[in-house]
Amino acid sequence: MTDLQTSCGGARPHAVHALLALMLVVLPLSGCGTAVSDGGGAAALVAPPPPPPEALAGLPEANTFGELNSAPADPSPALPSGGEVLHPKADAVVYRAPGAEPIARLPETQIGSPTWVPVIARQGDWAQVLLPARPNGATGWLHATPETVESAHNDFQVSVDLTGFRLEILEAGKPTGSWAIGIGKPEHPTPTGRAFILASIKESVNTYSPIVLPLSSHSDSHETFGGGPGTVGLHTWPDNSFIGEATSDGCIRVTREALDRLVELPLGTVVQIT
Repeated sequence: MTDLQTSCGGARPHAVHALLALMLVVLPLSGCGTAVSDGGGAAALVAPPPPPPEALAGLPEANTFGELNSAPADPSPALPSGGEVLHPKADAVVYRAPGAEPIARLPETQIGSPTWVPVIARQGDWAQVLLPARPNGATGWLHATPETVESAHNDFQVSVDLTGFRLEILEAGKPTGSWAIGIGKPEHPTPTGRAFILASIKESVNTYSPIVLPLSSHSDSHETFGGGPGTVGLHTWPDNSFIGEATSDGCIRVTREALDRLVELPLGTVVQIT
């Protein structure tokens, strides 16, 4: 497991730094790719041949430690996703657009957990997904066939209202629980937009949160934190003094009851932060 440091305090979970002081799963693009007729007048995008192993290994990794400035930005950060999540069966090529040039590789696992990413758009066998690298809201396209990815449907979504200091879990669009939270202080604000639950980390050093849930987003004010990449996460706190307060370094502090519910959600669950 790689070292990870979240932005909410200094913690070092089982070979992983938890970024807080703790820390614990589209728009169709046109004119891209090669079009071939299916005999009925429709056009289908043909996947380019995968790069050879040495070229794949040379691509930057789309992980919480990475930075993909060439990646397309999330086109609709305020919209919910369709509920589909993908897990690459092996390191997968990430493309700028369907049939366009490779820009990264998505690893099969990240920081001790299998990689699951939410789909935000579909174009045939192509899927645009959110990526866990900087900058926040980075996306890319996978050629998502049964041979390359495992697909699942996820009915859950997490909604975070920073102004109201509230976190809500929804299932199939219906609220199933709501809790008061703590958020990032003004100089280290919790970033907004669509993120997703990247991993579940068991805390082995600090005692204020038994589990940390790193998100795909990063602090906009901490380029690094405690030696890690400044990953934002969900975690508890030793007491409830954080409720309704902006006192963290960017992470979202939740009650123990909320954390118990959050850890039950599948990896790849979208967290909508507004």
